[in-house]
Amino acid sequence: MAKCFSFTALQDSCYRYSFSRAGLKSFATDLGDGTVMHCWVPKTHVGSKPTLLLIHGFGANAMWQFNHFIPQLKSTFNVYVPDLLFFGDSHTTRPERTEAFQAQCVMALMDALNVTNVDLMGMSYGGFVAYSIAAQFKERVGRVVLGCAGVCLGKKDTEKGLFQLSVDDAINILMPQNPDKVRELVRLSFHKPPPTGPNCFLNDFIEVMCTEYRQEKIELIQALHDDKKQSNLPKITQPTLIIWGEYDQIFPVEMAHTLKSHIGESAELVIIKNMGHALKPKEMFKHMKSFLIDTPPPTKQGNCINAHKMLNFN
Repeated sequence: MAKCFSFTALQDSCYRYSFSRAGLKSFATDLGDGTVMHCWVPKTHVGSKPTLLLIHGFGANAMWQFNHFIPQLKSTFNVYVPDLLFFGDSHTTRPERTEAFQAQCVMALMDALNVTNVDLMGMSYGGFVAYSIAAQFKERVGRVVLGCAGVCLGKKDTEKGLFQLSVDDAINILMPQNPDKVRELVRLSFHKPPPTGPNCFLNDFIEVMCTEYRQEKIELIQALHDDKKQSNLPKITQPTLIIWGEYDQIFPVEMAHTLKSHIGESAELVIIKNMGHALKPKEMFKHMKSFLIDTPPPTKQGNCINAHKMLNFN
């Protein structure tokens, strides 16, 4: 019997409606050389507001990660929510798979939208990309929030958390292809895992969210794992808030302290008790509000480094 209904597709449609009601619209731009970037952008960009760029991690697409944040942030910021390459409607035919390339494509998208200066918030894999943006585009980035992002991942850290497994095992968990792997991902992501539902729901999620661009996403994970050395990690200088779950099993909390030490005095570290890698939006927003809304922003220089030229698109 042909499949006629998808709970995952319905949820995706609900998120689209929610984003639209919050004053955002879908925008895609062809950057050239086979690269298309999609982003949720304000229907009206208000010049008197700062801009906040929200960068998602592995999983579905940007809407699924940030739906709870948009209503609380839209009154203070022009909120931009891009899909990273091979998630949602963003893709490329180019061979690069590093977070540095992802960062350049995000900022080329911002160039296309005439957005110069941004604050950043990146979750998990999105934190790797956000960190790279802050490092490559120093003059364009004001403040940085990193959530459970093992940016200081080095060879010694591959014996901890998710990466204590082989790369293939990590891929099979992050890109689940059967219900048992979805349940394993949920168990690793949450300190107190919620119910995952019956196999039919999980198979539906896999079909809708975990099959397209599977090989490209595998290559993203491999690039994240390969040749990581903390000594090669640049130091960012922007005011930075690091948020981490006390019982994170993907990137253990020791990595948070390593990252805080690496960045130095410009970084603030918050460890959220009784949480794992998947942080509750309410707890996250409480700390984001204190850092991004309740304190005055730093002075931005506004020296616009053009990301499109860095990419050498044809």
